[in-house]
Amino acid sequence: MVTNISISAVNMLYNFQLMKYAGSNGVIAYGIIMYVGFIFIGTYLGYSVGSAPIIGYHYGAGNKDELKSLLKKSLRLIIITSIVMTGVAEILSKLLANVFVNYDAELLEMTTRAIRIYSISYIISGINIFASSFFTALNNGLVSATISFLRMLVFQIAMIFILPMILGINGIWFAIVFAEILALIVSIVFLVFNRKKYGYA
Repeated sequence: MVTNISISAVNMLYNFQLMKYAGSNGVIAYGIIMYVGFIFIGTYLGYSVGSAPIIGYHYGAGNKDELKSLLKKSLRLIIITSIVMTGVAEILSKLLANVFVNYDAELLEMTTRAIRIYSISYIISGINIFASSFFTALNNGLVSATISFLRMLVFQIAMIFILPMILGINGIWFAIVFAEILALIVSIVFLVFNRKKYGYA
């Protein structure tokens, strides 16, 4: 719920800032990033949602060793996958942009650059998405919602308005990267702080 509400609000703010700094071409580039992003972010969401019942089962059964193993293996898998997917997005950025805007050289260049910058966030977002889902599986909706709310709404909104004043149009593309970094700090703090409570220490 928090994620979906946040996406709608943040998308409107992105469009507002893009119209201000880049005009309609910026909005088009952002729309393409969203289409491309669904491919990558969907992988993290799929794994996180799919693994949640297994995590919840072992937590409920008191299998602390299994819970610890699941967390370690999941984080390892997500880190490796995120490195690979970020690399793929960087390498294929021009090809992906070309699928949508091969009719306009200037827009193609802007979109390619935007995808390359935005794709840096893929190396971080997987851990944040999993951390939120992990706490949902542990029946801690408050922590899960806090991670999601800060990641998707608070940090992104702050970065959308702050970074363009420093970096111009590139600041808008970097907003998600800085938001994910801040959210990663929050996720790590929650994971460390709750490790003994849930037995995955």
